[in-house]
This record gives sequence, structure tokens and C-alpha cells, in this order.
Amino acid sequence: MRVFHSVAEVPADFGPSVVSIGNFDGVHVGHGEIMRRVVAIGRERSLTPTVLTFDPHPARVLAPARAPKLICTIGQRVRRLESQGIEAALLIPFSLEFAKLTPEQFAHDILAGALKARVVLVGEDFRFGVKQSGDIGTLRTLGEALDFELQPVGAIEGNGARVSSTRIRELVVAGKVSWACRLMGAPFALEGAVVSGRGIGSKMTVPTLNLASENELLPKTGVYVTLTRDLGTGREWQSITNVGYRPTFNGSGLTVETFLLNGAPDETPARIEVAFLTFVRDEMKFETPELLKARIIRDAAAAKRFHARFASLRVG
Repeated sequence: MRVFHSVAEVPADFGPSVVSIGNFDGVHVGHGEIMRRVVAIGRERSLTPTVLTFDPHPARVLAPARAPKLICTIGQRVRRLESQGIEAALLIPFSLEFAKLTPEQFAHDILAGALKARVVLVGEDFRFGVKQSGDIGTLRTLGEALDFELQPVGAIEGNGARVSSTRIRELVVAGKVSWACRLMGAPFALEGAVVSGRGIGSKMTVPTLNLASENELLPKTGVYVTLTRDLGTGREWQSITNVGYRPTFNGSGLTVETFLLNGAPDETPARIEVAFLTFVRDEMKFETPELLKARIIRDAAAAKRFHARFASLRVG
């Protein structure tokens, strides 16, 4: 997948392309339906399947107090788009200067110019240009002048309700990660560097990998069945993860600690992604580390049973 971090990085010979525009946070099943359309159009018309997205989220610049906590890091977003067949992504560095572009400048310079768009897909409520002055009617008119076709995309429903990034955030914050997984089409996951802890866990309970999460959104505190992947090698481990404040040890800062069910690797991975499959229980304070260790062992046994069922479903 070709990733361009500014309009200036797009080569002169890029395209022609079919482009979808959006934030695509979480790259959920609704987004997936759009990506399938983009890829299908690309194949039918020999166009490069392309996504135009923004980093940071526009609200972070224009209305910071209302900016949502993003489900994915930009790296996760790009990987998920690539897994759905997208061949190129333009990551617009959203700024106050960029927000001053008129709809005409945006369509002429970026869509028709840099990306050589022939088909553009956007949501029916899409707004663009200075003070959000452009809508899909504006974009359709500009497309007629600039030789690209506009295809509006309606809301996507799942289980009778609209699929949205907002709904996924609500589910994750409530600890309902299995429901979030259904709307995302993949587990909610945290990624980041493995950092050193205080060493108490390995001495008094069980050894864990301590994740310095780069994600803005975190699930509610508690214990979860997870799947941990080494971002360097791609190796995966069944795991169980505690998100919380370690009350048994009078902890203060929030930690994400992952216990690998089948033993720790010989070499600690530098960066990991922890995918949350299901909620197990709330975080609890135990009278002694020994009682906490016993509960971790019980939780691990339950997690192994879940993983066994999960693996059989994946194979089936």
C-alpha cells in the first residue's frame, strides 16, 4: 500500500483513482462496505482504490473540546484499510490553514489534481471546504466540471442499528468489547511499546508485558481475554489482560498488563498489539498478592477455554 503523508508527496504520475473521503476511525463494517465498493469500482474501471483521510481528526483542530477519542491509531487505520484492498492512502495533515481551502480548491487541487480522481465516494452528510461550506451537491457540481463522478454512500446498518464510530466508542468504554468487535468486523485493539513495570507482578504474581498504549480510547478497567501480537515479527499469543490501577499494590497510574497464557517468549517484543475479545470481570482489590495470583490462574484457565472455542469458530 502506498501511503502519502501530504499532497506534496503524491507523485505526478499517480492515478487515475477512485477515492473515498472520510475519517474512517475504527474502519468498522460500514466502512468495510464502502471499501468493497471502492475496490470493485477500481477493478471495473482500472482505477487505483484510494482513501483520503485526515491526521489529526478535524475536530481536534477546529473544536478540541468536542473531539472524540479515536478508536485506532493512524497505523492501525492504515493497516486495516490495506487489509480491505485499498492500494493508496493520502493522510492529510489537518490544520487551520488546510481548513481555509474553498470547496473549489479542495476538489481542483486535491481530488482532480493530485489524485486524478474519476470516481469519488462520500457519505450523504459529507461537508467540506472553509466553514464546511460545501456539501454533496457542491461536490457533484464540481465533479461535473472536473471530470469525476460522485457516488453518495448511505448509512450502513448492523443488527437493525446504524453502524458508527460513536457507537463503537460507547461499547468499548462500557467494556462491551465483543459487541464492538461485531461492529468493527475485527477486535478493538491497543498498540504501543512494551515498557518496564515496577517488577512487583513478576515477583509476587505472574510475569506480564506492560503496554504503553498509543491509542486515545481505552476500555473500561477490568480483566479481558485478549490476543497479543508482536508487531515486529507477527507472532501471536493467547493472553489475558488487566486494564486498571493495580489496587492490590496501591497503584496510582493506569496500566495495561498482559499475561501470555502459553509462556513468555525468550525475547521480549519491542512493540505489541493487544486485541480485546471479551470482558471477564471488573478489577478487584485482593487482601494479599497470593490471593490475586490464585485469581489470575483461575482467569487464565477461563481464558484458555474461551480461546479454544474462539479458535474452533475461526477454523469453522
